[in-house]
Amino acid sequence: MDYIRVFACFLVMLVHASENFYPGPGATDMAGPQALLTCEADRLWVSLYDGFSRMSVPLFMIVSAFLLAPMKEGQSAFQFYRRRALRILPPFIFFLIVYSTVPMLWNQIDMEVATHDLSRIALNFPTLAGHLWFMYPLIGLYLFIPVISPWLSKVSAKEERFFIGLFALSTCMPYLNRWFGEVWGQCFWNEYHTLWYFSGYLGYLVLAHYIRVHLDWSRKKRLIAGSTMTIIGAAWTILSFYIQAIPGIVHSTPTLEIGWSFCTINCLLLTTGAFLLFTCIRRETTPRIIAEISNLSYGMFLIHILWLGLWVSVFKDDMGLSSMIAIPAIAVSTFLSCLVSCKIISMLPFGQWVIGTSSPLPKRSRAIA
Repeated sequence: MDYIRVFACFLVMLVHASENFYPGPGATDMAGPQALLTCEADRLWVSLYDGFSRMSVPLFMIVSAFLLAPMKEGQSAFQFYRRRALRILPPFIFFLIVYSTVPMLWNQIDMEVATHDLSRIALNFPTLAGHLWFMYPLIGLYLFIPVISPWLSKVSAKEERFFIGLFALSTCMPYLNRWFGEVWGQCFWNEYHTLWYFSGYLGYLVLAHYIRVHLDWSRKKRLIAGSTMTIIGAAWTILSFYIQAIPGIVHSTPTLEIGWSFCTINCLLLTTGAFLLFTCIRRETTPRIIAEISNLSYGMFLIHILWLGLWVSVFKDDMGLSSMIAIPAIAVSTFLSCLVSCKIISMLPFGQWVIGTSSPLPKRSRAIA
């Protein structure tokens, strides 16, 4: 689980590094409602880097579910909520304030934007902290774990496969809507289609539980199945963007990124395959460097946008590197900068309340976020 958390953390930064190479008209850096690719090279490398990395968010979800669901026997819902809240909410609230104010120091936002963002902290993420959208479905998943835990504790493998099958079918909805319009009860006054209650990140939670409890495949079978699903899912996810991303044309970002939604069938294949491959790792203890980064990964996720812009200006704007080199260079530099800064913060007396680390450093996997 620590390996997955480190891998997923880096992929998030690779996604956001890539987004700097197709901002549409009016966007200042990362992709907005509209997207524009300037050349064939950007089309290729954005498709490859960003498309492959779209397993990042589902991997974070599946790791937390793998470690947390069902709840421990004898633990009440409010005990679970308290523990999760103390772990994730203080850093989250801290960075909501940071992203609402600190960018004024380098004139990225003005007082009007800062005031607006601060006034809406209880409602949504700040203007320059789009990556914090992830926290809201994560919190929602945590809220639901006590509800679904009794079912998970007694469900049979067959019943769980039925749920996962319906979830997989629900991940086809973006494509069904594109090709056939509204289906299964959807209309302008009703968004709750037949499979609504089997859709979303809850499906990844149930999938994680099924793999942990019921999947008794050998290591060889996991390697073969995981590799196959990863290749198919990656190819599908990459091509879904590449085929549409004609350079020089302004695209609707939601249309262009239809295959990059995290709850699509191709991302489900990609995530499940990668997760199965990671379950083939056999070690009694986590290497210290991996455990260290895993422990800091929540803070690294929260802080990385503050570093990303700097490295974009260095590698893309100042040095003018091609997207093939610039995207991984931005991601690696951002990752290392976040690692160092979060390590320094973790050594301060109040560090764990800022970046959400556990103390002392865990030797084995532990749920972080």
